Amino acid sequence: MSELVRRSEMITVLLVVGVLGTLLAGCNVGRATAPSPVGHVVTPALPPPVATITSDPPDRAVGVSPLTPVTVTVAKGKLSQVSLTNPEGVSVVGQPELDGTTWKTTKPLGYGKVYTINASAVGDDNRPVSKTSTFTTIEPRTLTYPSINPLNGETVGVGQPISVYFDEPIADKQAAENAITVTTSPHVEGAFYWFSSREVHWRPRQFWEPGTDVTVDIHDYGRDFGNGVYGQADRTSHFTIGDAFIARADGAIHQMTVEINGRIVRTMPISMGRPNFPSAKGVHVVTERNVTKVMDSTTFGLALDAGGYIAKVQWATRISNSGEFVHSAPWSVAQQGNSNVSHGCINLSPDNAKWFFDNVKKGDVVININTGGPDLKSWDGFGDWQVPWGQWVSGNK
Repeated sequence: MSELVRRSEMITVLLVVGVLGTLLAGCNVGRATAPSPVGHVVTPALPPPVATITSDPPDRAVGVSPLTPVTVTVAKGKLSQVSLTNPEGVSVVGQPELDGTTWKTTKPLGYGKVYTINASAVGDDNRPVSKTSTFTTIEPRTLTYPSINPLNGETVGVGQPISVYFDEPIADKQAAENAITVTTSPHVEGAFYWFSSREVHWRPRQFWEPGTDVTVDIHDYGRDFGNGVYGQADRTSHFTIGDAFIARADGAIHQMTVEINGRIVRTMPISMGRPNFPSAKGVHVVTERNVTKVMDSTTFGLALDAGGYIAKVQWATRISNSGEFVHSAPWSVAQQGNSNVSHGCINLSPDNAKWFFDNVKKGDVVININTGGPDLKSWDGFGDWQVPWGQWVSGNK
């Protein structure tokens, strides 16, 4: 009996231990799977906006040409606002494209300025994006301003070249030529020729046709002409070629004929330069007209005590910069038609000089032959037609 009692007690102990182990295990499991405290929620990170804004010039760019169009572009979205401002806060005019993804400036910028771009857009995911950037334009060493002859609105003769004068030396002459556009109606073949680093001319191969319309556009602003010289301002001149007035002065027979549009309308006796002061021969072009003019030989190197003069004359039409004029010379009427007694000018009677003055215009042609003098220099007034076409088209750069 005692043995049975002992076994029964041992079984009871094991059963109790097992039940307690089960209960304890159940408590541990319940504690491990208990829910999180109320209100603690983990939110996943959002992806970045899909839209991206870029600008050209890029941020912090330097040495930007003022002619460079500023462009702002958005990818995967639409631009909502773009501004480009100068250091004074003044906005630069720009225009968005129809699709709303691009904005461009429509006006040139200034020299040596820091510009700020502020742009915003809405992406395809309906989320806004924005960007701010800056860039700096070129700071030239100096600027050059071009002048044009003929002036806007003038009517000139068939011999008139187009002259452009820069107020600074031009190192890159090809860049300067590229900035000048000559448009003619009807079309005319022509070319540039440089007389100095500041002066370039354009002329046709032959005299202009009467009635030709000519427009000269100089796209000077923002152009790099080398050595730190940039263009200051654009210029335009529109002019018209008038009637073909061509005078032919013959020092051998002492006569001058004038033809207008190919028809001789007047023949006049003249006196040209005496043997020790001969008139230059070749194609001269009228540059100015003066009702009265004080002729002073000292301005071209002839002193008064060496046969020079200071005289006031009427109806003076300049045909060279070295002092040649067609003018009234009542003191030499007796010699006009039979001998040459002037200091290089073409002497006419008062009546003939007045007729010539009233009918001639800037750009008209006076051709001197049989003068006994040297050829007119190409740089003397508008001696452009003294340069053969084959040499002219080389450009003299």
